[in-house]
Amino acid sequence: MKRVTVRVPATTANLGPGFDAFGCALSLHTDVTFEETDSGLEITGCDEAFTGPDNLAYTSYCAVLASLSEEVRGVKIHIDAQIPVCRGLGSSAALLVAGAIGANVLRGGKLSTQGLLNITNAMEGHPDNLAPAFYGGLTASMVDNGLPVTVSFPLHPDWQFLALVPDFDLPTTVAREALPTTYPRADAVYNISHGAMVLKALELGNEKLLRNAMQDRIHQPYRKGMIADYEKIEALIRTTGAAFCLSGAGPTLLCITRDPMLKDKLAEKLDRITTANWQLLPLHVEFQGARVLRCE
Repeated sequence: MKRVTVRVPATTANLGPGFDAFGCALSLHTDVTFEETDSGLEITGCDEAFTGPDNLAYTSYCAVLASLSEEVRGVKIHIDAQIPVCRGLGSSAALLVAGAIGANVLRGGKLSTQGLLNITNAMEGHPDNLAPAFYGGLTASMVDNGLPVTVSFPLHPDWQFLALVPDFDLPTTVAREALPTTYPRADAVYNISHGAMVLKALELGNEKLLRNAMQDRIHQPYRKGMIADYEKIEALIRTTGAAFCLSGAGPTLLCITRDPMLKDKLAEKLDRITTANWQLLPLHVEFQGARVLRCE
């Protein structure tokens, strides 16, 4: 086998209070093709700035080969990405997952999905996006003795997801620098209790409970100032009855609702209250995680 194409879903992390723990796979995808060659590294399909050896798909590919004590040969990587970069929809995790699966498949599939999650989590530092990218659906994860542990949770079938994606980015490293290093006990308790309710509300399809439960005191209050017109947009969305949160570190904003007409209700009003351009993307949960599209 010389060539493999891997498809990885977009992911949204945190879901309000589930900081660095909750994640959900969504119906945008990045496809990455790996073809072993006789010479060097070639990366196509992305901005030139990402065509070097620090490309995440390649670094993950090399990390898996190293774990297998396999030689890194020449490889051509082609990236076909629907997932916008640095927008809080798991673009980095998608490349890490694709690289790990690509290397594993090309060398005989010796590692399990858990093994690949272990390797990529050591690179990423937290499994909230990685877990749903590998497994699909809604997940919660923790790190125990340095290794990620992931469980899946049920979702009511009527949920609609609407991503508000702006025309500016917010690198995760910058968003993390905005966070404090310590928190009051009351804020920790607040997030633990609200996080538990988020999972139950998503299972039951209870929109009122989800609206209340998705409040957060750990990361969103410190990041919202970096997102143009955040508070105006939040106030508008709350008039619709939808639940609202940052998608990952942002700047994408996420609405969760059972109203299939939410996009139409927001589109015109959103243009009147914000100076940025926002793309409204109706999405659904992707229950199938990363998968191999073709092998040759």
